[in-house]
Amino acid sequence: MQNTFTIDVSPDGTMRMIYDDSLVDLFGQGQVMIRRASWVEPHPDGGWTADMAPSGGPVLGRFRLREEALRAEKAWLENRLFEEPPCTCPGEILPIRATCPLHGDR
Repeated sequence: MQNTFTIDVSPDGTMRMIYDDSLVDLFGQGQVMIRRASWVEPHPDGGWTADMAPSGGPVLGRFRLREEALRAEKAWLENRLFEEPPCTCPGEILPIRATCPLHGDR
């Protein structure tokens, strides 16, 4: 099975994507900044949750399987990353849900 990825490339060449180990060769082509966007953790009462707080989002789940939480996490991040226009601050990589110093809240 082949993985598919969405990579957003801005006019200045900045790329945004959801990290995956299979993209590691791409990271050697320039400066890289990786930021945590969420946590998938076991729930105290069983199952798994995807905490999207680092991206300004909710806690997703409770899911029976970790894989279900990972899929929900990825779907939420893809929607958040690629459905909203990226910040256009020149040369600046901002975390998801950051307040842009030039443009205010996105």
